[in-house]
Amino acid sequence: MGLKEWLEAPVGEATTSKAPLNMLRGALARVTTPLLPDDYLHLANPLWSARELRGQIVEVRRETGDSATLVIKPGWGFTFDYQAGQYIGIGLLVDGRWHWRSYSLTSAPQRNQKLISITVKAMPEGFLSSHLVGGVAPGTIVRLAAPKGNFSLPEPPPAKILFLTAGSGITPIISMLRTLDRRGDMPDVVHVHSAPTEDDAMFRMEVEQLQSEHAGLRVHLQLTRSMGKFALDELDEVCPDWRERQVWACGPTAMLDDVEAKWREAGLAESLHTERFAIERSARGGEGGTVTFARSGKSVEIDGATTILEAGEKVGVQMPFGCRMGICQTCVATLEEGCVRDLRNGREHEEGTRVQTCVSSASGDCTIDL
Repeated sequence: MGLKEWLEAPVGEATTSKAPLNMLRGALARVTTPLLPDDYLHLANPLWSARELRGQIVEVRRETGDSATLVIKPGWGFTFDYQAGQYIGIGLLVDGRWHWRSYSLTSAPQRNQKLISITVKAMPEGFLSSHLVGGVAPGTIVRLAAPKGNFSLPEPPPAKILFLTAGSGITPIISMLRTLDRRGDMPDVVHVHSAPTEDDAMFRMEVEQLQSEHAGLRVHLQLTRSMGKFALDELDEVCPDWRERQVWACGPTAMLDDVEAKWREAGLAESLHTERFAIERSARGGEGGTVTFARSGKSVEIDGATTILEAGEKVGVQMPFGCRMGICQTCVATLEEGCVRDLRNGREHEEGTRVQTCVSSASGDCTIDL
């Protein structure tokens, strides 16, 4: 490896660009190992790190009764040229353990901005989401994973767009709307959003304001508690030219299944873009077993419904991840021994194969090269 490659090589998971400052931090990290610059930098500023992306929560703003927007100031290594609609990983230390989840960025990307935002809905079964909405305080330091995802608008945007959202599915779309508004380039956009009541509709007042400011934006808010579930057959009335539009849809699994089926039947699958927030578990989990992480020297016993990714995070292993739904391939690791089962289709993978830890569970004792 030449000097240039040595300087530019990533340090841990932190380096996201090849800026001179990153190169300098990388070089310093290597020549001072095992006493890394972070050991000193953290004392001066907790956001200064050469090994990982960090951020500080500067504001927690309630959106609805069960959701809140977290405004975050990222530290060194974060680039603001992400795409509207992408998601980011966030790690929070709670009771001595790091908990990681991915959330859509709700801020509009701007190179000269210093803040980003995510909007989180508290889920009954979601420990981290409930903590972020109801228990995290401004000033809290979090870990960040670089923005990822293909659910984004092209540049320039299509002339005619249809957004179909429900519940927290509006979060990537609000980033798109804010971006189009900031650029002053709002094309012909129809946005159909479903929520139980007006009070449950995230960003309702902001979207109404955007509609009043842009002649090209038309919004249909379906209040399901009083109006019933939005039926896709109603599109012919709400958006008669839906077949001519590029479509971005995000919401509950059942809704997206219906949308995909309708567009497939219409022969328009190529014009549809979807974003799912949950793993589609169509198979039973494995037997469970003891998962050993070879390089970390840690082991944990899990049941057949717990993923390898969750198992590693439970014992403090630095686990790579992205979408956490088996799409992006970021979490792939080598299965050194044993067998794991893919929770989406029941397929079993044996030693020597590369497995997606976010959708795989132990099928007996196994060892992962992490």
